[in-house]
Amino acid sequence: MSLAPLDPKSLAGRLRARAMKYPEATEDFPWGERAIKVRGKAFLFLRAEGRSVSFSVKLPESAAEALELPYAQPTAYGLGKHGWVTAEVDGSRDAPVKTFEAWLDESYRAVAPKKLVASLEEGKK
Repeated sequence: MSLAPLDPKSLAGRLRARAMKYPEATEDFPWGERAIKVRGKAFLFLRAEGRSVSFSVKLPESAAEALELPYAQPTAYGLGKHGWVTAEVDGSRDAPVKTFEAWLDESYRAVAPKKLVASLEEGKK
């Protein structure tokens, strides 16, 4: 099953495109939603319906700070107790994209094997 393509200019499209740039990122569609994974482990769950964008990321370092925001909550199904945070925003409004991209980076680094995380650092040199 695959979901409709995302408009690359939309918030959901931008988050998807950014996530797919990480080493060995793949896209999967479990439970009828979009998941971006690295070596079979999800680091982004993404849903977009109309103007609403909802996404979940693993934030071992910044979850407490993220949860202070009015649009963020612990991820359901017990994932929240493991540092997963879900944000639901109106994608048609100005969203803090830089913050969301930082969360995405933190989530990838929390889930990816150390060797792939190290390759990110090598790419910055």
